[in-house]
Amino acid sequence: MGRSAHRFERRPPASSDDESGGLRSQADPESEARAVVLRRLTLAARTRAELAEGLAERGFDIDVIDRVLDRFEEVGLIDDAAFAGSWVASRHRTRGAARSVLRQELRNKGVDDELAESALATITPEDELIRARALVDRKLISLRCDDREQSARRLVAFLRRRGYGGSIAFTVVSEALDLHDVQMDG
Repeated sequence: MGRSAHRFERRPPASSDDESGGLRSQADPESEARAVVLRRLTLAARTRAELAEGLAERGFDIDVIDRVLDRFEEVGLIDDAAFAGSWVASRHRTRGAARSVLRQELRNKGVDDELAESALATITPEDELIRARALVDRKLISLRCDDREQSARRLVAFLRRRGYGGSIAFTVVSEALDLHDVQMDG
């Protein structure tokens, strides 16, 4: 998976006296891997792919990674479906991200496409329209622009950056500006 490395914690290599030049002691790699996973899960929910990548970067063997992560899945501490559902609900509510952006974010986190689509199905087109309207209404308050065309360009670009399609963006912005003009005139 070609993810950028900036998301993962970087730890300097520990000094090692063994000939392998490993980054850590080989005493009990499964215990060490479990400890790493628990620390990461304590900070925030993670996908299996994110955890696997982090362990691989630390030099753990793929068999150890699989055994540890399988066990964490068995006990319910790793659940990509629950992660995807929570991620979608939170990011749509707090950031106003559209399904297209959320789909890409989940893909970047290693969530299976089928699980991602299931989570994304909880956001209806009506939900996206309502959220887009709320974003534009909030943005209009701080928009310092007297020219309608310039306001429209800025607002459409604002929605497009959040993943809303051109059709929704133009419709919502046009409606908001019409209402805003009526309020200013009236």
